[in-house]
Amino acid sequence: MVKYRTKPKAGKEIHQIFGINGVLTVLSSKNKYHIQTIEILEKSHVTRNTDVRELLKNYVSQTCYVDHDTFYRKYGEKRTQGIVVSFSGEIIKALPLFKEIEGNYCLLIVDNVTDTQNFGQIIRTAECAGVNGIIIPERNSVGITDTVLQVSQGAFCNMPIYSVTNLNQTLSQLKEDDFWTIAVENGIDAKPWSQIDYKGKVAIVIGSEGQGIKPLVLKSCDFQATIPMQGETASLNVSAATAVVLFERLRQILFN
Repeated sequence: MVKYRTKPKAGKEIHQIFGINGVLTVLSSKNKYHIQTIEILEKSHVTRNTDVRELLKNYVSQTCYVDHDTFYRKYGEKRTQGIVVSFSGEIIKALPLFKEIEGNYCLLIVDNVTDTQNFGQIIRTAECAGVNGIIIPERNSVGITDTVLQVSQGAFCNMPIYSVTNLNQTLSQLKEDDFWTIAVENGIDAKPWSQIDYKGKVAIVIGSEGQGIKPLVLKSCDFQATIPMQGETASLNVSAATAVVLFERLRQILFN
């Protein structure tokens, strides 16, 4: 039985995702989500996609084919590739206990990130880099929106996302569960990102480009990692910086 630090919340909100890649991930997620409707543009190329057609066999009652004018009145400004899925289900999860977990395990803590495009890219990058979960604060965070889900290209289906009330308290709890905590920050005490040891149980904290990581959260971290810049630009986009650090961790795990 899974033990939780926070109480699970029911996912009742209806979301939409479109485009073949994201739709395939949601439809093949083994009943993780409740599919409300699947709207398909009549005579579009998606109707000939073998993978889509095979999955639609499981959702006959939810599938409807829409004529050109109606479909484009509803979704003309979006790059749908001819298919839109509406669904509900739990995306934000309760934070479990991690004490019994051993070996390489990584949590990504996202502080002060309010841009939907950035957060969607971060979810996608984290899933590709083998991160085990993402933690976000209930406040001062973009949260889960349709844009976030769309930009993640379906990665949210395979990436646990946890919401907590207090990040500083969460860091303390993770330390009790034997995590090392690492802030990605250009502080005076920061070491180059590639000189940090990311093996074992680690929680990596990232902040927004404008506000960065909250001072109390930063103070709670065991280490700080910085990515030196060579050009005139002062810093990387937060999703790009996240990719640099997460794939360095993956390199260490796979090849060191």
